[in-house]
Amino acid sequence: MGVANAWRFSVEGVLSKLASVHQNTQQQQQQQHFLGRLSWSVVCGLMLFALGLISLFTGHVASDLDWYSQRLVKPTSFYYKREGSSRAPIDIWKSKFSEFYYQCSERGPRFTCNEQFSNGYLLIATSGGLNQQRTGITDAVVVARILNATLVVPELDHHSFWKDDSDFPNIFDVNWFISTLSKDVTIVKRIPDKVMRSMEKPPYTMRVPRKSEPEYYLEQVLPILLRRRVVQLTKFDYRLSNDLDEELQKLRCRVNYHALRFTKPIRELGQKLVSRMRKMTNHFIAVHLRFEPDMLAFSGCYYGGGDKERYELGEIRKRWATLPDLSPEGERQRGKCPLTPHEVGLMLRALGFSNDTHLYVASGEIYGGEETLQPLRDLFPNFYTKEMLASEELQPFLSFSSRLAAIDYIVCDESDVFVTNNNGNMAKILAGRRRYMGHKRTIRPNAKKLSSLFMARGRMDAATFARKVKSCQRGFMGDPEEMRPGRVEFNEFPSSCICQKPFTYSNGYNENDRDQTPKQGPIFTEIFLHKDTMGIAKW
Repeated sequence: MGVANAWRFSVEGVLSKLASVHQNTQQQQQQQHFLGRLSWSVVCGLMLFALGLISLFTGHVASDLDWYSQRLVKPTSFYYKREGSSRAPIDIWKSKFSEFYYQCSERGPRFTCNEQFSNGYLLIATSGGLNQQRTGITDAVVVARILNATLVVPELDHHSFWKDDSDFPNIFDVNWFISTLSKDVTIVKRIPDKVMRSMEKPPYTMRVPRKSEPEYYLEQVLPILLRRRVVQLTKFDYRLSNDLDEELQKLRCRVNYHALRFTKPIRELGQKLVSRMRKMTNHFIAVHLRFEPDMLAFSGCYYGGGDKERYELGEIRKRWATLPDLSPEGERQRGKCPLTPHEVGLMLRALGFSNDTHLYVASGEIYGGEETLQPLRDLFPNFYTKEMLASEELQPFLSFSSRLAAIDYIVCDESDVFVTNNNGNMAKILAGRRRYMGHKRTIRPNAKKLSSLFMARGRMDAATFARKVKSCQRGFMGDPEEMRPGRVEFNEFPSSCICQKPFTYSNGYNENDRDQTPKQGPIFTEIFLHKDTMGIAKW
């Protein structure tokens, strides 16, 4: 017994010592691992701090920190793992992941129109220019659906700055509009005479608040509609919430991208201009330049024209009595100033478009005229406008700004790359349409970051400037992964109407294994990080 006990105690002592040694070893390893991670974090932090100080004194702080930090921070998505770098070159003509997404705006099986019963007639008076009115028309159909009302073909604005007296049938194919939406909403060209004769009072007119929720229409508009039979909503632009039920969002897409078709004369001339551009080149860029005097005055920005510019734009600003006093420097730093034609050209050249690239420029009256446009022409000599491509054929349209805008809309939509110098109505509408139609390359300037680069351009060489511009523009090139449902305007990011193509797992891939790179092609690498981005395909 004594020997056995002695042996047992001896063995227990040895095991205890081994366990203690093993525990100490683990603690040391954990400490070393922690210190290693801490050291690396400290090194990264010190490097970023040093770069920040350097950039602060050179005037390049924003773009430099963005460029370096993406190299020092460990990438987390499979896109980075596959490409080997977060700075893989951008295909300037086409998004490489666009083929993995498709439009999906079909109505659900229960989303049908009740043609046998209507709560009354809805009259809509739109507001603004062509594309602002387009948003009003789109939302008018959705509101009619919410109210279960019969929609009368909307009235276009004849009194805005654009002073165009065109009616709906002059710009849009009204019969196509009615028939395409017949399963969604009942639409008529005018209120029947017998209804008008039976009305004791004229149509009730009201203006609803901006971005109103469906509940507002049901609680505030529907009771009046039921009582008066006809209600007119005036100044109808952006009067419906950006965030709606998915079926209503899909209806928005069916209206905007399918039902609102331009008249045959507008379509034919627009396609002629596209064909003439295609005969000259395989690829072309369409640039939408908003640089009209009134728009510049409204922005409160300064563009280097001295006292003459300050006086002229200041006089125009007096048209709007409620405009606040703005700091031109502050507005530029906030990214609120539209890029000049020269700045647009510099951005495109820095992104990699060569000087033999063909440009179609859609614009109204440019402040400063040819003198303002000349720097862009110098950077891109193959410079064309609708007036240059179809001078005689444009004659019937010259008195109608909205019809001219519709022609530009068609060419911009059909272009390989669409570029805008601001984020106005046409820019947003076209950006959303181009996403819906296959994520065609659409470049929206990151004006907030680019402004500091343009000011510091003289203090850096061309290669550095180009690198920084490319860094600033990541996330502003019209790629699918830029979609952020709920954070932006639906017209620009129609996420409910864009789906990801189905895919299958291969090689025994486990969906819960977040450390294994999927092997079914590049779509996996993008979807894996952004699987909830579209709000459609979710795991």
